[in-house]
Amino acid sequence: MSAPILSVRDLVVGIGPDAASPIVLDGVSLDIAAGETLCLVGESGSGKSVTSLAVMGLLPRGALVARSGRVLLEGEDLLAADRRRLRALRASRMAMIFQEPMTALNPVMPVGRQIDEVLRAHTSLTPAERRRRVLSMLEQVHLPDVARVFASYPHQLSGGQRQRIMIAMALILEPKLLIADEPTTALDVTTQKEILRLVHELQEKQGTSVLFITHDMGVVAEIADRVCVMHQGTVVETDTVDAILRAPRKDYTRRLLSAVPSLTPRAPRPVASAEIVLETVELGKVYARRRFLRRAEETVAAEAVSFALRRGRTLGIVGESGSGKSTVARCVMRLVDPTAGAIRVKGRDISSLSRSALQPHRKRIQMVFQDPYRSLNPRVTVGESIAEGPTNYGVPRDAAFARARSLLEIVGLPPDAITRYPHQFSGGQRQRIAIARALAMEPDVLVADEAVSALDVSVQAQVLALLDDIQERLGVSLLFITHDLRVAAQICDDIAVMQKGRIVEYGAASEVLTAPRQAYTRQLLDAAPGRDWDFARFMPREPAAPAAAPVADVAKPSGGH
Repeated sequence: MSAPILSVRDLVVGIGPDAASPIVLDGVSLDIAAGETLCLVGESGSGKSVTSLAVMGLLPRGALVARSGRVLLEGEDLLAADRRRLRALRASRMAMIFQEPMTALNPVMPVGRQIDEVLRAHTSLTPAERRRRVLSMLEQVHLPDVARVFASYPHQLSGGQRQRIMIAMALILEPKLLIADEPTTALDVTTQKEILRLVHELQEKQGTSVLFITHDMGVVAEIADRVCVMHQGTVVETDTVDAILRAPRKDYTRRLLSAVPSLTPRAPRPVASAEIVLETVELGKVYARRRFLRRAEETVAAEAVSFALRRGRTLGIVGESGSGKSTVARCVMRLVDPTAGAIRVKGRDISSLSRSALQPHRKRIQMVFQDPYRSLNPRVTVGESIAEGPTNYGVPRDAAFARARSLLEIVGLPPDAITRYPHQFSGGQRQRIAIARALAMEPDVLVADEAVSALDVSVQAQVLALLDDIQERLGVSLLFITHDLRVAAQICDDIAVMQKGRIVEYGAASEVLTAPRQAYTRQLLDAAPGRDWDFARFMPREPAAPAAAPVADVAKPSGGH
C-alpha cells in the first residue's frame, strides 16, 4: 500500500505549554489515503476541530499547544515546520473549508479578489492569467454568471453560493489534502446535497484526500470511505463506514448512532384539545427596496400563508433557505409587520395592532432562536435573563426568581445555574436556558426557529425530548421551523412545506413524510442525507408504509388555504 497523504500519530494538545494544564487531545492517531474521505465524528467538545486546526498549524497561539506526537503530510512533519513553511503549504498542499463562510470571507472585498489572493501568494501567474483561472474555478463549482459572482461581495450571495466560493478558494491550487469543518451544517437539505456532490466531484477530478468533520451521521453515510469516532479528545473507534453503521464495536459509537433522529415519522399523537391557539389566514409579507428616483423593487417573502395550530400540538414548517419559513416566524412574532392577511392568537387578530396594543399579547407567544449565545445577554446571570420578562409584566421579583428556579429544574439544569452566566454553559445547556426564558411568560405558543440545527445529535435528541416533555406537562403549542426533515419527523404532528413564499403541501406529518403529494416535497425527502439508513437500528431503513392520520389531527385555517 502507498503511504498515506496524512498521518497523525499520538498527537497530544494541551491548554498552554504547562505540562500540568489540562489535555484537549490525548494521543490522537489517524491516517488518510490518497483520494480517500475520512469522516471525523463526535459530539461537541470531542476534539474534532482542534485536530483539524493542529494539522493546519492554526492552533490559537498561547491558548492551545501541540505538546507531542507527529502530523505528517506526505511524510513532512508539520509540527516541526516553521510559520513560513506552513504558510507555503496552506492552499498549495493542504486547504480548509470552514463552517461559516460569512466569518471566513472578507466582507469588504469582492469574492473574486479573495480567490485571486491565493494565486498571488503562491504562483507567478500574470493578472490576466489569474483572472482566467479564477473564472474557470468558479465554473467548476457550478456558480451561475461567473463574471458577476467574481465582482460580488459575500453578502450579495446566498449561503450555498458562499460555501461554493470557499470550496473554489480551497481547491484552486489542487491541494493533496482538503479539510472540511462542518461545511454543510447550516445549509438546507437540497443545498447540502449539491455541496456534498460538488466536493465528491472535485475530489475525484483532482485526486484530493478529504478529512470531513461533521456531527451529521446522514452526511457520513453519504460521503465517507472510513469513519473515525472521537470522544473527549481521544479516538474511540476507526473503521469503514459500512462497519461503523452496521456493527459499531464501542458503546459510545452505538449511543451516537442511536441519537440520530429517524426519517420515519413518529406515531400521531391523539388530539387532546380542539382549541386553536395560533392561526394565520392568507398571511403575506413583501419587502420593498426603495432607490432614489427609481421605482421600489419588491420581493415577495411570503404569500397567502394559512395554517392553524391546536393547543399542545407541534406544527413544523419546512423548506429550503429562502422559502419564507423564518419570514413567517418573524411575522407571527410581530418582529416584522405583515403586509397582508391575519395572525390570530387565541382568536384575536394581532396583525395590525400597534406596538403598545400588542404588548399584552406578547406573553402569549414566545420565541426560541437558533443561537442561544447571541440571544442571551452575556452580562447578566441566567436567573436575571429568565426573570426579566415576568418582572416587566408586573410579577414581583421574588416570585419571578422562584419561577426561574422551577423552570431550570423543568429543563434539567442544576439549581446553582441561576447565578451563573451564559458563557459558563455548553451550547445545549444554553438552549435549555433559552427555552426556560421563553416558558417564564407562560405562553400558549413557542416559536422555535432552527432551535436545534447547530447542536450535535446527542444534545439535539435531549432538547427534542425536553420540548416533547414540556408540551405534555404544560400543554404548550409549538411552531417549529426547520430544514432538517429528520428532526421534523420526530417532533412534528403536522407539517407545512414551503417553497418560494407559499405553502405547497400541508397535512399530518405521517402523511407528508411517507406519502407526499407534491413533487417538491419528494425532492426534499430525496435530498435528505442518509435517507436510506436507520441509524438507531444499525441497518438500512425499510420504506415506511403510509400512516393514515385522523382527519381531526390537522386543524384547517378558517380563511382557507
